[in-house]
Amino acid sequence: MSQRARSRAAVSGPNDRITLGFIGMGRQNRSLLGGFLRKAGTQVVAVCDVDTTRREDARQRVEQFYAQGKRSGTYHGCAAYRDFRELLARSDVDAVVIATPDHWHALQVVAAAAAGKDIYCEKPLSLTIAEARAMVTAVRRYDRVLQTGSQQRSSAEFRRACELVRNGRIGRVERVVVGVGGPSRWCDLPEEPLEPGLDWDLWLGPAPWRPYNSILSPRGVHDHFPHWRRYREYSGGAMTDWGAHHFDIAQWGLGMDGSGPVEVIPPDEPTSGTGVRFRYANGVEVVHDSSQGGVRFLGTDGWIFVDRGKFEAHPESVAIEPLGPGAVRLYYSDDHLQNWLDCIRTRRRPICDVEVGARSVTVCHLGNLAYWHGRRLRWDPERERFLGDQEANRWLDRPMRDPWKLVV
Repeated sequence: MSQRARSRAAVSGPNDRITLGFIGMGRQNRSLLGGFLRKAGTQVVAVCDVDTTRREDARQRVEQFYAQGKRSGTYHGCAAYRDFRELLARSDVDAVVIATPDHWHALQVVAAAAAGKDIYCEKPLSLTIAEARAMVTAVRRYDRVLQTGSQQRSSAEFRRACELVRNGRIGRVERVVVGVGGPSRWCDLPEEPLEPGLDWDLWLGPAPWRPYNSILSPRGVHDHFPHWRRYREYSGGAMTDWGAHHFDIAQWGLGMDGSGPVEVIPPDEPTSGTGVRFRYANGVEVVHDSSQGGVRFLGTDGWIFVDRGKFEAHPESVAIEPLGPGAVRLYYSDDHLQNWLDCIRTRRRPICDVEVGARSVTVCHLGNLAYWHGRRLRWDPERERFLGDQEANRWLDRPMRDPWKLVV
């Protein structure tokens, strides 16, 4: 760990500047970049992308932002890198914001932790269950602060719903319905000509080699979320992309942040991509329904539905009476980015700590495995292994393309 990282690990003063590097400058990280540039006490010093146009656009955005505060009207202090390892090698970077495709997250998080950087990593946290656990191990080993980008935990309606559920307002929870899309599929896209300015081999990284297709990595700056999320080589589909939000809320409301289901049951038609059921040790059943959105908690005395900007309760009295002084209160955050920055200074764990992100995405991965293989699976959430099913345990991870290896 660098001397700068060691000093940061001690409690820093509130006016200490946190220097940031950004890895993967697609739509999501451009949004995060704008958010962090406006945060007091931060300085963006580096950006990284395998696409020259995105990389240079991000650098220019940073320098134009800081130029506004200079008497000269100019600023030249943001470096741009093609390879994330060069950014991580800088001793003057305190923390990194990672928003690369999912198949890159584990390698970059582990490398960042080993380099002494604190980390904001977009959800879903990992591509596999084994990767999620490796990320937790690395973050704990190097005493880093990692915030998973599941920002719904910092939204009032989700915290309110989960607090009411945890305080028994709907009685004993019997069922939770999670509305997100289905799993990904293997990539079958045709080859397209590769234009100059994109390091395609580095975009693929640990994923299997395949020819370039613009659906996976549209060239230059674009204002949509690329569809690499549809394909198993790079993502778990909507099941992990949106699932990392809504299954995360289900876990929070059930008090299962450090655990998970004990059984995963596919529907009669697994290829439908909807209807998988998760059974928890306390008898609660969580059901995946791709025909709707949001999260619905159903209990013996009522139900609560929550989605972004939406909150409903039945009967209405469930949510009217304020919680008393002895009630269960959940971690409070009303700003996901600021919560991470505050925790970098205090060394407290953030609201969506690496363990939380790992446990939530593991539920999503379990659902995908049930869909892909059409198998009923018994799961040990403590050991994170399948019970009595050695074949299924081989699905916990995937091989990486040489020379990439995940070493913790």
